[in-house]
Amino acid sequence: MSALRAVPFPEETPSPQTYTAKAFAAQSPTSGVAAITIPRRTPQPKDVQIEILYCGVCHTDVHFVRNEFAAIMPTSYPCVPGHEIVGRVLKTGNAVTKFKEGDLAGVGCMVDSDRTCEACLAGEEQFCASQPIFTYNAPDKHLGGMTYGGYSQSVVVDEDFVLRLPKNLDIAATAPLLCAGITTYSPLRHANVTAGHKVGVVWLGGLGHMGVKLASAFGANVVVFTTSPSKAADAKRLGAHEVVNSKNDADMQKHANTFDFILDTVPAAHNPNPYINLLKRDGTLGFVGAPPEPLPLEVAGLLFGRRKVAGSIIGGIRETQEMLDFCGEHNVTADVEMIGLQQVNEAYDRLLKNDVKYRFVIDMESLK
Repeated sequence: MSALRAVPFPEETPSPQTYTAKAFAAQSPTSGVAAITIPRRTPQPKDVQIEILYCGVCHTDVHFVRNEFAAIMPTSYPCVPGHEIVGRVLKTGNAVTKFKEGDLAGVGCMVDSDRTCEACLAGEEQFCASQPIFTYNAPDKHLGGMTYGGYSQSVVVDEDFVLRLPKNLDIAATAPLLCAGITTYSPLRHANVTAGHKVGVVWLGGLGHMGVKLASAFGANVVVFTTSPSKAADAKRLGAHEVVNSKNDADMQKHANTFDFILDTVPAAHNPNPYINLLKRDGTLGFVGAPPEPLPLEVAGLLFGRRKVAGSIIGGIRETQEMLDFCGEHNVTADVEMIGLQQVNEAYDRLLKNDVKYRFVIDMESLK
């Protein structure tokens, strides 16, 4: 990826012209999402305008629509969610070099960053010191107000934050890779997971099923931990070599001191200590779920074995492109259930009940 140019302050850039796009937005924490018309900027020299074909539904969408992150990042309404965006390039600015009209393209969780801080210069824009500009519910430096996400007809994004999609993959099933895929790929990659390693995945949901597929593609021996024995067959279909009922102490103990890495994808309160005891010396328990309250941690389990706990959130643009290319090479996509925008509110309720295998994806034909 070429060096990112510095982003001018909003007041240094004249406000661009706009066009209108159909979208679905929440107007309050209790309104659900419904039809709305939003402004989009006309493409500037470095911009790519994308016709959105599909958009994945992330648990984060539910949190923002219902203002459940109010303590750290309150929702600004109207809120147009969606950060698993795939589509086709409609138009490019005259300085764009990486995309042309008709190309398949994707947009993930970020549409910009300050590009000057240490993290950005290292290709880790997700850790931008000024905070990355997220695809929705973040300050829009071009038009003012807040950014709007992928539950819409189109989006306009600087080419440096637009991603190339593998041509051999089903485009709808590729959409969740822009969040769920990179969220699980990044910690596996940073843990140097490779063939022959033993990797555990806790919780077989939207993130967990991607963790299983990716760890298996890395060549690891994959074990799924679940409290639902009925998920065993599905876990093995996804690439797991073994399934362990985490409520069964004897079955858990059989795996003591054997794991190189365990990926914890649980978004709810739970006890992580039994998994710490399954790690080898220098093994790591990596968290990608975001429980709403602190988890208990028995430090002794870390001391004996020099074990580690770590956290991870998405990845930079360079690593996200690496993940997409890897998925193209290994034919990895998400398991998806297609819905129309009119079904999103029902999908949110089902998502909270874990009633989806394993990611909802919106077909934007439903917006026409």
